[in-house]
Amino acid sequence: MRRTLSALLTLSLVFAGCKLKEAVDKASISKDLDKRGTMDLMKEVANDKYDPPKDGKLTDGQVQMYLKVREREKAIAQVARKEAEQHAKAADASGQKSIGGFIEGLKTMGSAADMFTADIRAAKDLGYNTQEYLWVKAQILAVSSSAIGQKLASAMSASMDASYAQMKKQYDEAKDEQTKAVLKQTLDQYDKNRQESASAQQAQEDPTLAYNRQLLSKYESALNAFANEMAKWEDKPGDAQKAMQDFSKNVDKAVDDAKKKQ
Repeated sequence: MRRTLSALLTLSLVFAGCKLKEAVDKASISKDLDKRGTMDLMKEVANDKYDPPKDGKLTDGQVQMYLKVREREKAIAQVARKEAEQHAKAADASGQKSIGGFIEGLKTMGSAADMFTADIRAAKDLGYNTQEYLWVKAQILAVSSSAIGQKLASAMSASMDASYAQMKKQYDEAKDEQTKAVLKQTLDQYDKNRQESASAQQAQEDPTLAYNRQLLSKYESALNAFANEMAKWEDKPGDAQKAMQDFSKNVDKAVDDAKKKQ
C-alpha cells in the first residue's frame, strides 16, 4: 500500500513538474514575443546566408535540426495563436471602430505574424542559420508531398489493375468474336496506359528526392512533415495528425480492396 502511494505521489510530482515547466516555457515565449516582434526578428535574420549543396541532398544533422526546430516552433505557434485569439476577443469587446478596438486589432495582426514566422523564430532561438533551416524545410516538405503523391498513385494503379483483371475475365468468358474484339482493344489500351505510366514514374523519379526520403525515414514517416505543417493551424491539437493517419489508412484500404477484386 505504501509503495502504491509512493508511486502515485511520484507520478503526481512529475506531472506537476511538467505542467509547471510548460507554463514557464509559455510565459517565456510570450515575453519574448512582446519584446521582439516580427520586424525585429526579420532584422536579426537578414544577415543569415546559406549556399545549399548542388546535389540537393540532406544530411543527418540537418534532419535533426529540422525536428528540433519543429518542436520549438509548435510551442511558439501555440502561444502566438492564443494571444491572437485574446486580442481578437478584446477588439470585439471594445468595438471595431473604437481606439481600443483598433489597437487590439493591430495586436491581433501582430500575433498572427508571429504564428507565420514561428519556425524562423524557433530556428534563431536554437542558434541555427535560418536560411539553411528554410532550405532544409523545403526539401523535407518536398519529400512529404512526394510521399502523399505516391500513396495516391498506388491507389490509382491498384484500381486500374482491378479493372483490368475484371475485364480480362469478361474477355476469357466471352462467346462471340465481336465482343472479344472490343474487349481485346480495351485491354490493349489498358496495357499501353500502364506501361506509359510506369515509364513516366521511373523517368520522373528524382534520385535526390529518393535519397532524402530514405534519410528522413530513419527518423519518422515522410507523411509526418506535411501533417505537422498543417498542425500549426488546427483548432484542436492532434487533428492534423489524425487526418493524415486517416488518409493513409483509407488509401491503404482502397489498395487492399482493389487487390481483392483482381
